[in-house]
Amino acid sequence: MNAYFAVIVTLFLTVYGQLILKWRILKYGSLPEELKPKILFLFKLFLDPYILSGFFAALLASVLWMAAMTKLELSKAYPVMSLAPALVFFLSILFLNESYSHGKLVGLLLIGLGVIVTFKF
Repeated sequence: MNAYFAVIVTLFLTVYGQLILKWRILKYGSLPEELKPKILFLFKLFLDPYILSGFFAALLASVLWMAAMTKLELSKAYPVMSLAPALVFFLSILFLNESYSHGKLVGLLLIGLGVIVTFKF
């Protein structure tokens, strides 16, 4: 398997996991204040099949990341992972109706520029 392909799949699995967790948590509401309801709430979240798919995505992402690390320098692979906040930002606006600001957009553009600079030099 190509190491950069593994890194890119790791990126998308990571983004998927974050989006799916937030989507399902929104369905369940806020974490209760009391200890017993809090534990039951978290247990219910843990049993949700979509949330479990997010955990599985994280596990698979970890395995692919380990495989990529056998072939790539961390300083070459990790900048690709810095694209995760940008992807989560845009996809959360699209699918979760989250808000955005021009400041966040500028920050994400700077991250993208940083990734480009990292690969060029």
